[in-house]
Amino acid sequence: MFIAQNLKQTNIAEYLIYMWQIEDLIRAAECDIDKLQTNFISQYQVDNDEKEKLIQWYGDLITMMREEGVQEKGHLQICKNVIIALIDLHLQLLRSTKEPFYGAAYYKALPYIVELRNKSGKKDESELETCFEALYGAMLLRLQKKEISVETAKALEVIAKFLSLLSNYYEKERNGDLKLDD
Repeated sequence: MFIAQNLKQTNIAEYLIYMWQIEDLIRAAECDIDKLQTNFISQYQVDNDEKEKLIQWYGDLITMMREEGVQEKGHLQICKNVIIALIDLHLQLLRSTKEPFYGAAYYKALPYIVELRNKSGKKDESELETCFEALYGAMLLRLQKKEISVETAKALEVIAKFLSLLSNYYEKERNGDLKLDD
């Protein structure tokens, strides 16, 4: 909860990946708050008040996952809303003549995005979701101590830079510091 709140304010891309990780953590605990408490929440070194807030937060997420039917796969609407907001900003940035560096970063990443979409077979998902899935998948592979090929590592680096730039623009927009109108 504390990490999620901080990331949501400071780096929306990292927030989204973190929330996907939380969804998987909840799934690993079979959407059972007691299992989460025993195996995960109990390890937090926080006072009882903070622990209660964590339990409430995870419990709320479990409820949302059940209500939205994403106990086994898929993403919470709060995560989908982040993707939607990022897609909207992405399209605005591509149309703007004031941010050519963004377009350049996107077109540098585009061949990798296309290749990933072709490999995954998920041609109907957004390009940004493809990017996030690639980074999330790489994170999972690293956690499992599995190797990532040099080609994949290069693609992930380009995609990560692109998403980092988008995240920075998101922050600027949220703070009212982004002016895209021509």
